[in-house]
Amino acid sequence: MSKVIVIGGGAAGCIAAAFASKSGNEVLLLEKNERVGKKVLITGKGRCNLTNDQTDINGLISNVSHNGRFLYSAFSEFDAQDTKRLFEELGVPLKVERGNRVFPQSDKAADIVKALNKLIILNNVKKITAEVKELIIKDGRVLGVRTKEGSEFYADSVIVCTGGRSYPKTGSTGDGYKFALQAGHTLVPTRPSLVPLICREGFCSEAMGLSLRNSAIKVIDTVSGKEIYSDFGEMLFTHFGVSGPMILSASAHMDNMEKERYEINIDLKPALSKEKLDERLQRDLLENSNKALSNVLGLLLPRALINPIIRLSRVKPSTKANQLTKEERLRIVEKLKCLKLTVLDYGSFDEAVVTSGGVSCKEINPKTMESKLCKGLYFAGEVIDVDAYTGGFNLQIAFSTGYLAGKNA
Repeated sequence: MSKVIVIGGGAAGCIAAAFASKSGNEVLLLEKNERVGKKVLITGKGRCNLTNDQTDINGLISNVSHNGRFLYSAFSEFDAQDTKRLFEELGVPLKVERGNRVFPQSDKAADIVKALNKLIILNNVKKITAEVKELIIKDGRVLGVRTKEGSEFYADSVIVCTGGRSYPKTGSTGDGYKFALQAGHTLVPTRPSLVPLICREGFCSEAMGLSLRNSAIKVIDTVSGKEIYSDFGEMLFTHFGVSGPMILSASAHMDNMEKERYEINIDLKPALSKEKLDERLQRDLLENSNKALSNVLGLLLPRALINPIIRLSRVKPSTKANQLTKEERLRIVEKLKCLKLTVLDYGSFDEAVVTSGGVSCKEINPKTMESKLCKGLYFAGEVIDVDAYTGGFNLQIAFSTGYLAGKNA
């Protein structure tokens, strides 16, 4: 019987530990938090979008923003249907929502965490609360780990499942990168992904807290002049910029962040062409000719955006409906169809759903998740340079790579 150590008791770690044990190994799980799955508890706003209901591997791969092909073997061996089956067998009824997102029927991430805990208990995984300081490596082979408390644990294989740097309060503080470097691995520079964006425009703070439900966005890379992303759905204004589902997804496409490189164009009325919107505005102005322009625009816009739109359209705030010139009206229509935001930076790792970057995929065997540089060392989950868009794909990466590492360790 071989001994396996798993570092990190998150989504990838629990799956890796359970399946390493199922393969006939003696497994020790080292987690620095008292309980497993601390980060899983806050995913999906506490509801836990645990996978995406894809029946085709290519459907999963196409939603991975970096190094999707690296995951072909992992997804082939443990896909979204396997994830659903596993959690239902562990007693968690599931449901599928818009965009094929899979959630527990209870809408409680805690049920997924309980299931992960149940999984490691059922598979006789020994769990110890301890923080790993370093790997024990000799002659190109990992022999075990040394903890911050000074304890040493020896094993035939070690699986690093420490997560990335996002939500560091849950314990994801980049420890795995340190272990990878110790074993001679290359790190692809990390950045926050699926993260709110900081914007230059002051009207964002004016509209803070406003949620737009049926708007559309286009993201332009001003260096290439190309549109790199478009979406329809929900977004939110914050005191520093914008957030919400569309914005988080857009951030995953902004690979080379430079101040003012990326521009977001918001279409506040995507269901109407410019011509139809102009006709609608003319009708509103005619029917309310003696009212203040701000009141008439209230028929088209949330109140928090009225003053910004008037100001950006270069119209006097005191203008009455019957005083508006054709040129001013067309400028308002233009702003309603293309409200521009200039991106200054990503939000912080504290707000990021995932980390982009990490241990280079070129140095990991995609069929086993074993290091190509250090015998017996495996990686799984967010510590690797793979990340995906929103919709349950990132947790599926954790489960699939965890399964593969556990099975092969």
